[in-house]
Amino acid sequence: MTRDLPANMADRLIVALDVPNVVQAREIVAKLDGAVAFYKIGMWLLYVPGTEKFIDDLIASGKRVFLDAKMHDIGETVRAGAASAAARGVSFLTIHGEPQVIQAAMEGKGASCLKILAVTVLTSLTGTDLQTMGYSKTVPELVAQRVASVVALGGDGIIASAQDDPNTIRAQAGAPNLLIVTPGIRLPGSEAGGQKRISTPAAAIAKGADYLVVGRPIVAAPDPRSAAQLIIADMERGAAE
Repeated sequence: MTRDLPANMADRLIVALDVPNVVQAREIVAKLDGAVAFYKIGMWLLYVPGTEKFIDDLIASGKRVFLDAKMHDIGETVRAGAASAAARGVSFLTIHGEPQVIQAAMEGKGASCLKILAVTVLTSLTGTDLQTMGYSKTVPELVAQRVASVVALGGDGIIASAQDDPNTIRAQAGAPNLLIVTPGIRLPGSEAGGQKRISTPAAAIAKGADYLVVGRPIVAAPDPRSAAQLIIADMERGAAE
């Protein structure tokens, strides 16, 4: 497991194409061409017509794709799904953080370059939410438990909020090469939207986040390109701290 990061900060920004159809997604990609090269495809688009070809077109054009499938199934199904994503040229794939799911996904990816990322605790959840769901652990405790499973099974990385403190996660797990991808990113003064545990780009990078996932602040902006450039500039400020 290696934690190879792009030298260009812009390549560490992943734009979440959380829009209702492929036409809008293609328009955003066109507006961001030359500024952003990494895109997340999640539940907004996964089941709408045209997404399959859109994913292939992104990869064929040299863009990187983060398939936010959050796989959670029996081992053989997860293994086959991860193998298919790897063969297709997907760069990142999300799974749920249970040990059997992690193990199956790692077997499925084989020797490919696909990075398997386990979801720890969604950035829309708080400790109170976890209690309501029946968990006895706090957010940090559940994150730590799932990180331990990823490390023990040789997983590539995790999804975690900046408030979970990526550098501390790595230190406590004894896993300096653990890749950490961070959603819940907002510029200062922006609305949180559906997120609860949010952070600015600069703060997230300063705390050790490797890649930032940003959706609404870019895709819903009047000028997505300018919004992306503001976020990249803030990421660079965080790296300088």
